Amino acid sequence: MSLAMVMLACGLITFAIRLSFIAMEGRYRPPGWFVPLLPFVPIAALTALVAPDLLLVKGHLSLGAGNPRFWAGLIAIVVAAWRGNILLTIGCGFAALWLLRLAV
Repeated sequence: MSLAMVMLACGLITFAIRLSFIAMEGRYRPPGWFVPLLPFVPIAALTALVAPDLLLVKGHLSLGAGNPRFWAGLIAIVVAAWRGNILLTIGCGFAALWLLRLAV
């Protein structure tokens, strides 16, 4: 199968998945217990993307001094909880990572 065919197939599958949500609008009502959980979906997805990069070094759990990403992430979490400013959180996280990498 050529690369063009694979790309076309993937594009059609992606289109069909997205179209299914549009087509089902108003015809499907999720269960009552499910609706209050929907606000947590973005948080769970972001955590699933970020946590492995913060906690793993070469595929192994590393929470010690040899993992500057973990400590920079912790600093960013504290700044986010303290100030609630996204730009400040990102800036402090990057600065902490840069300084910690210089120190290690």
